[in-house]
Amino acid sequence: MEEKKTDLLSTFYFRHATKEFDPTKKISDENFRFILEAGRLSPSSGGNEPWKFLIVQSPEFRKELAPHVTGAARSLPTSSHFVIILARKGLTHDSSYILEQLTQVKGMPIEVYKSMEQAYAQFYEDLHLNSERELLDWSSKSTYLAMGNMMTAAAHIGIDSCPIEGFDMDAVNELLDNKGLLGNDEFGLSVMTAFGYRSKEPKRPKTRRPMEEIVQFV
Repeated sequence: MEEKKTDLLSTFYFRHATKEFDPTKKISDENFRFILEAGRLSPSSGGNEPWKFLIVQSPEFRKELAPHVTGAARSLPTSSHFVIILARKGLTHDSSYILEQLTQVKGMPIEVYKSMEQAYAQFYEDLHLNSERELLDWSSKSTYLAMGNMMTAAAHIGIDSCPIEGFDMDAVNELLDNKGLLGNDEFGLSVMTAFGYRSKEPKRPKTRRPMEEIVQFV
């Protein structure tokens, strides 16, 4: 037990936001599949799995993306793998995707789903999920869980990563839409993550506020 705890904490201490990667080092297919599996197995609100992972490996695509992603000025051209995480839009309690997710993916009998429709509707009402923007934000929250698990999985096997929010939302969405990557208006951009191997060691050890400042038992 203690060994497992130490091993996991070592993973968290290893991880840092790597701004620039060694472009000569590439993640193996097997290792990147492991990272993706960590994302796929992540929890999501309602078990909706409202994500899609776009792996941008084309140098041409990366060049098109670069002007709109200032937060990845160094990581985009040097990372081994660059991931754009999309969030599914319009997940109302009675949307066709939710019906499919519950009855086909999760195996809920249709009669059980119908008997719970009012409870699902109340859940959405309690969370104030009443607009397209609120629904997209809700899906995006789940994509961050997947991203966090992917970065932890990467760090666990000695691979670096960097979460990226420094981008022009409208411009990137337009670029993705023009390439037919958002489906029939099914998805919207949520967040990005670069993966690879650090080009140099961090200048200082990991810093965080002390436990006493951030935890309160009530």
